[in-house]
Amino acid sequence: MSNKLANETSPYLLQHANNPVEWYPWGDEALNRAKLEDKAIFLSIGYSACHWCHVMENESFTDPNIAALMNSNFINIKVDREERPDIDSIYMTAIQSMRGQGGWPLSMFLTPDGEPFYGGTYFPPQDRHGMPAFSKVLLAVADAYRNKRESIEDSAKVVKSTLEKHTKSITQSEMIDRETYLRAYGVIENNFDSDNGGFGSYPKFPQPMALEFLLRYYNMNKLDHLKALDMVNITLEHMAKGGIYDHLGGGFHRYSTDASWLVPHFEKMLYDNALISQLYTHAFQVTGNNEYKRIATETLDYILREMTDGNGGFYSAQDADSEGSEGKFFVWSFHELRSLLDENQFEAIREYFSIEENGNFEGSNILHSPLNVSELAKLLGKEENSLTATIESAKNILMDIRASRIAPDTDRKILTSWNGLMINSLVLASAVFQREDYLRAAQSNARFILDHMRHEGRLMRSYKDNLSNIKGFLEDYASLSSALLSIYEFTLEPDWFKEAKLIADDMLDLFWDSSDLSFYDTGIDQERLIVRPRNITDNAMPCGASMATNLLLKLSVLTGDKRYKDTAMDSLKSVQNFMGQIPIGFGHWLEALDFYLSSPKEIALIGDRSDTDMDSLVQTIFSKYIPNKVLAGFNPNDESTQVNIPLLQDKEAIDNKPTVHICKDYFCLMPITSKDKLLEQLEEPDTGILRQMF
Repeated sequence: MSNKLANETSPYLLQHANNPVEWYPWGDEALNRAKLEDKAIFLSIGYSACHWCHVMENESFTDPNIAALMNSNFINIKVDREERPDIDSIYMTAIQSMRGQGGWPLSMFLTPDGEPFYGGTYFPPQDRHGMPAFSKVLLAVADAYRNKRESIEDSAKVVKSTLEKHTKSITQSEMIDRETYLRAYGVIENNFDSDNGGFGSYPKFPQPMALEFLLRYYNMNKLDHLKALDMVNITLEHMAKGGIYDHLGGGFHRYSTDASWLVPHFEKMLYDNALISQLYTHAFQVTGNNEYKRIATETLDYILREMTDGNGGFYSAQDADSEGSEGKFFVWSFHELRSLLDENQFEAIREYFSIEENGNFEGSNILHSPLNVSELAKLLGKEENSLTATIESAKNILMDIRASRIAPDTDRKILTSWNGLMINSLVLASAVFQREDYLRAAQSNARFILDHMRHEGRLMRSYKDNLSNIKGFLEDYASLSSALLSIYEFTLEPDWFKEAKLIADDMLDLFWDSSDLSFYDTGIDQERLIVRPRNITDNAMPCGASMATNLLLKLSVLTGDKRYKDTAMDSLKSVQNFMGQIPIGFGHWLEALDFYLSSPKEIALIGDRSDTDMDSLVQTIFSKYIPNKVLAGFNPNDESTQVNIPLLQDKEAIDNKPTVHICKDYFCLMPITSKDKLLEQLEEPDTGILRQMF
């Protein structure tokens, strides 16, 4: 037997296609049936790698008795939150207004018009830990809908009013307050865990955008802001040592359930690994710490090895569960390790990964490395190179053994916005670590999206099984345009810039509301929901509006287009108060604020990009941490490389050599052709407003 989900492409929806529940995908068929039969809607939102989504399915949605209650009393709709972030945003806001917190699975009851009146997250099959049994919830809601309709409708009106207030434009600040920057740092510092790194207690999320802000804060005044760099170093070192990092396969799990990063929630998300690998690469630029390079490259190598489609797209996620157990694929028993490795390897691994006979997680061991190899070699009195070789040989054996296990499922849908984030990280790492394979992967991915996820000029959200039928959201446009701009800045191939600008212009037409002076998440051509969603918070990944604002600020410097700058300024003004009060949730916004308040370096590169001397100059630029910069260039001997960027006007190569012009506000320093002179000019302090504050 199968239900209405059987024809969907979303792996999450297909996981429920054989449930006895009469699931519908979101759409007119389900909504119209609810109105026709005057039934409430049960809306369940989750994603394929969600552990508690799997638990609720196994406990309730596969239970014939519970399914019968659902089918007789409700029209049941399943939504993949990753495909439809617009629907998820609305109903997550609703549950947070009702209960003060939310999560997935999101379980919401709606009127036939789609208005929420009651909800929760995970419900157990029996009363447990103060939570009511799901069957009791179903019966109570069904009874209330039949016999207390007026109360239901009143509740729905209250929630809808809250949603309307939430999505309306915030009152604009009259000007961008520079003190916001300082207030944000103070709040972040006060929430820092100086023992383990990160922020707060537990569960603990990596918060890469807040850490990116700290790197920028340090970069503004290095001598006076060492504490900001210390916070980044402590966090990145502890994360790299903890169980949240996959020490065999590379890549980071979703979050840590404890304060010390030891026990993760085991799913791996594409967006996490894109943002975190980019952060480690930036930290390497700042510190030169080779451990950061190792973590960044191992993470990106994992993406290319396990999360890349044959056509170039990047998959969305890998599950936490395998064989019905969370984390089983990743953990090891003491006796298993001893039987697989020779004595020398086992003793090295036992010390390096702090293996316990009784385990550190449900009788098994999550691999973590409290000491790095250098520290361990000193402690054991062993030669470091020899110990490193032994550990690496043991890790290779364990990786081969792990590959023979039943692996967690991979969600193979390709999401535009998440792919854009990974393109950005790959291009940066290619430039910094001189890895041509990373650039090839980024370009292949970008071409795939442009060729297969754009229909009649309209960018699409999701792709799987040769189907792409959901129109892209603000985050998709902003993320992809930013990614294409990154490729252009490194390769200087003009088509990437032209595509980036075209998508940015379409983004403004579709998502910017000039009357509200704000971005909305859905385009003017997309489905009308009970409210038009407008998310302004940087949560696990940057919101569409903050990505759009960062993008427009860069484009305004490159093109001189006043519309880009004015739109970005209005967007920044709308969230200024939040940036200073709750900066952890506005990390990418703070990056935009940093760019706006600085004097970005405008770098023009004149020469043949394939020339080794030109490549050397480009590598020199990317060896430095310069977060606020734009790059453009052309080959004076090849008209096809020309692009209409004011920064490039009247720029020439000196003595027919590859030449760099560094400018600020279109005022340029002396052109240079040598790496040494280039490094000197790159070290010139920023004379922007923000630097003058410190």
